[in-house]
Amino acid sequence: MGLFNRERRAQASKEELAPQGARELAHPRRQLTVGGLADALLKDFPASDAEEWDRTGLLVGERDVPLAGVAIALDATVPAIREAAAAGANVLLTHHPAYLDPPTAFAPEESVALSPGAGVWAAIQHKVALMDFHTALDVSPLASQVLPALLGFKAQGAVVVPSGGAKAKGKGYGRLCAVPGGSDGPETLAHVAARCTSAFGRAPRVWGSFDAPVRTAVCATGSAGNVVGASLAARADCLVCGEVRYHQALDASLAGLAIVELGHDASELPLCAVLADACVRAGVPQERIVMLDQGRNWAYPEAIRL
Repeated sequence: MGLFNRERRAQASKEELAPQGARELAHPRRQLTVGGLADALLKDFPASDAEEWDRTGLLVGERDVPLAGVAIALDATVPAIREAAAAGANVLLTHHPAYLDPPTAFAPEESVALSPGAGVWAAIQHKVALMDFHTALDVSPLASQVLPALLGFKAQGAVVVPSGGAKAKGKGYGRLCAVPGGSDGPETLAHVAARCTSAFGRAPRVWGSFDAPVRTAVCATGSAGNVVGASLAARADCLVCGEVRYHQALDASLAGLAIVELGHDASELPLCAVLADACVRAGVPQERIVMLDQGRNWAYPEAIRL
């Protein structure tokens, strides 16, 4: 007992003699790291929910580096990586992964079309970690509510059960929705298309009769894929999606399923706000989050005035 007390007194004396700076180094305040952010986001968007072919979480970067800031974008392009670094962020958080197949060559190019590892090269060069949550985000209830909320639809259940590990209730691709009608009856396809134009700022491509009534609609971000068949099985009147193959849309519309095609990026850019909210919940201060604008990669010719 006496020896224990002597050791405690000796330790107290050492602490009294230690400079204040040494005290701070001895008891550092916990700071969020790049790996810590990845782990926190995986709780919202588990890797087990993603498709087997997908890339989820931290792809490029050092886990133990303190987090300086987060830039959020849809795609991890070389310009986005540079913009993230210029904004003081050392993490670029995206919906789409920087790559699916491992790059086979690395060079300082402007695009992965010129070198498949151009994005990885730029990320290492600018010390920006690359992190994404792709299909794990797609199947989450947080993401699947975005399109219905933007369009004023009442979201119900998912129409496609994920092929990954997301078996929990409420997770899946495509959200079946009730479309509110007016005093003169149900909305028409023309009204639904007008809602989309107003919400996304660009005219969609529409398959089906503009006069057709729309009481139920399926909302799905990105590529429609097997959501088309599921929408037909659910007897939905309309599918609002990012993109759909021509013959798939043709056959579905002839079967009575109207399709409103927003554009892949247009449908998924709102998911960046979901990622930003997840970062705040993970402990990233809002002032350290920057949203990169990738909504102008293309345009319709009629929108250009010469």
